[in-house]
Amino acid sequence: MLVRDAMSTVVLTIGPTHTLRQAAALMSARKVGAAVVHDPDAGGIGILTERDILNSVGLGQDPDTERAHAHTTNNVVFAAPAWTLEEAAGAMAHGGFRHLIVLDGGEPAGIVSVRDIIRCWAPARQQVPA
Repeated sequence: MLVRDAMSTVVLTIGPTHTLRQAAALMSARKVGAAVVHDPDAGGIGILTERDILNSVGLGQDPDTERAHAHTTNNVVFAAPAWTLEEAAGAMAHGGFRHLIVLDGGEPAGIVSVRDIIRCWAPARQQVPA
């Protein structure tokens, strides 16, 4: 199975000046765990995850004043739609993250998460006798 078969095509894109509260509200409303941060001043595309927001709040930072750009990962590992789920899972395990932005033609086409991969693998694994 390929990344294109598992990825979510709902890509929430925010700007670098969104507050963490605004980002969290948008992520919650869309029921996604990550947002693509488009920041031309910082090199283009980054990612802000629920973990980034949680870490900031856990440090006592104010989500109403903290900006996305301060918590965005900019050295992003991107996936291609034609990657296998094994390749995506390997990249996630190697990098210690749970989301990959999927680029198609240099543009975000989707996001694949650990949850997406598990959802695809679980039905096949359930058919194996215990």
